[in-house]
Amino acid sequence: MKNNYPRPQFQRSDWVNLNGSWQLACDEADMGLKKAWYELKHLPDARSIKVPFAPQSQMSEYENKIPSVIWYTRDFEISVKSKEKAILHFGAVDYKADVFINGLHVKTHEGGNTAFSVDVTHALKENSELNSLHVRVFDDMKDIEIPRGKQYWKEESESIFYTPTSGIWQTVWLEKVPKSYIEKVKYIPDILQNTIKISYYFNEPLSATLKTHITFDNEKIVDSQKAVNGDYYEEVFFLGKNNDQDEKRFWSPENPNLYDVTFELATDDASDVVESYFGMRKVSIENGYLMLNNNPYYMRLILDQGYYPKSLMTSPSDKAIIKDIELTKQMGFNGVRKHQKIEEPRYLYHADRMGLLVWEEMPSAYKFSSRMMKNISREWQSAIDRDYNHPSIIAWVPFNESWGVPDLLSNQREIHYLESIYHLTKAKDSTRLVISNDGWEQGTTDLLTIHDYESSYNVLKSRYHSLDSILKSLPANKLLINKGFDYDKQPILVTEFGGISYKKTDESGWGYSHAKDDQDFENRLKNVFNPLYESSHIQGVCYTQLTDIEQEMNGLLTYDRIPKISIEKIRSIVINDS
Repeated sequence: MKNNYPRPQFQRSDWVNLNGSWQLACDEADMGLKKAWYELKHLPDARSIKVPFAPQSQMSEYENKIPSVIWYTRDFEISVKSKEKAILHFGAVDYKADVFINGLHVKTHEGGNTAFSVDVTHALKENSELNSLHVRVFDDMKDIEIPRGKQYWKEESESIFYTPTSGIWQTVWLEKVPKSYIEKVKYIPDILQNTIKISYYFNEPLSATLKTHITFDNEKIVDSQKAVNGDYYEEVFFLGKNNDQDEKRFWSPENPNLYDVTFELATDDASDVVESYFGMRKVSIENGYLMLNNNPYYMRLILDQGYYPKSLMTSPSDKAIIKDIELTKQMGFNGVRKHQKIEEPRYLYHADRMGLLVWEEMPSAYKFSSRMMKNISREWQSAIDRDYNHPSIIAWVPFNESWGVPDLLSNQREIHYLESIYHLTKAKDSTRLVISNDGWEQGTTDLLTIHDYESSYNVLKSRYHSLDSILKSLPANKLLINKGFDYDKQPILVTEFGGISYKKTDESGWGYSHAKDDQDFENRLKNVFNPLYESSHIQGVCYTQLTDIEQEMNGLLTYDRIPKISIEKIRSIVINDS
């Protein structure tokens, strides 16, 4: 069961994990609201389910197809003092959730990929009585105007699409806070000046004392105490002169250095204490070069879709997350492109801690419309806000392969929307790279990224030997740059390639090309990696993919995370150790 604190970059000590056994009832006729199911102790025909695992997954112990409307319920205990608040958090609920406490509606949230919270203090019973929690979930499996990612809208998985995830699929938890508390912080590192700017957001206007304690490897760096007034405060802290002539305290995959932070907000009534951390790192483009911490940096990424055989999009445990990151690094990769999935904060925490670059990508919708634009824009901004502080994230990818904007060559509305999302993303975060439409038909973008599943060494060698041949190429018969836009000397990366199928079991499945045995698989890997490494115009790659998933058999690992050939052989190819 998932028992770890779900938001480790902003952690308090007083919390209650609500994962575990709940009741789930199907509301096929959608009569639950009319019949006030939110007041019932026992839902009609309910069965037990293990939260936070989706009902389609084996680990939920429910494992069944479900209708568009389902209801969850469980009881909980919490004792809240007169000057405390209880905040209820949901890591993610797919797709629209209505939350009730003791029969009182407290929250509606729309969006299946990001977290939401609600102050439920006013709805709780007094005297430590049991409280009831009901969640009504609406998820139209056939709706392609909502961000679906790889969740299929048909009955059975096929091609590149997989079993859908409905309902609660990330941790549910309660947190106690004082009446006045720190709602969030925002870190902006400056490695040149060796400073960290911290913006503090409070839940209400206040007059309080704010303490900030920063350490590195148990050495005290900052010990600040300031009087604050209002609902916002910011300060720039100097981190010392000993940093960084030799970069010993910068964050990178090779040296994932983190500063630990403790915040304390003290009012006359109580104190709010939060444990946090940040990393000092910079990603930039200088004179056409992709840079990490002001040095050219070659990205060796792998496409990671974050699916698990028994739990689908929900990681079964921290151990599973750590294993994925360890295997990724052991194979020689320094980062992942998290494809069509907003990962849970505990994955990003381990990427921060263990040293792994992350490209965060918005799950796609598949029909362009006014409603689709609203849905994507809302969830994308929420994802950026939630994950802004993670040093591992170095790029935002709002669109992939024109999914959701399929007529970019001719539809001016789609072009304007793609441009608007690029600029919105840069406005929300000017410190990271933004790849507007990964793969092809790009407009304004920080990187020119190419998806190319050609398997021939000679073809790839010819295609990537010169800048002119790259820009004229048509992988998947698509223009790399959309009409009306020009190449602006952006760094060029091949961000999908390979996809070589190698079946180690009797299961049926597919890939973009096929290996017959271990040696053939090794040779085919060399044939797609080497010509890209031999090109002086390519500054990074992203191999497809980390693991097999359902009917896709093109992972370097099986779905159960078993390497198809030795880790050492894969690593030798990935790091170009020849």
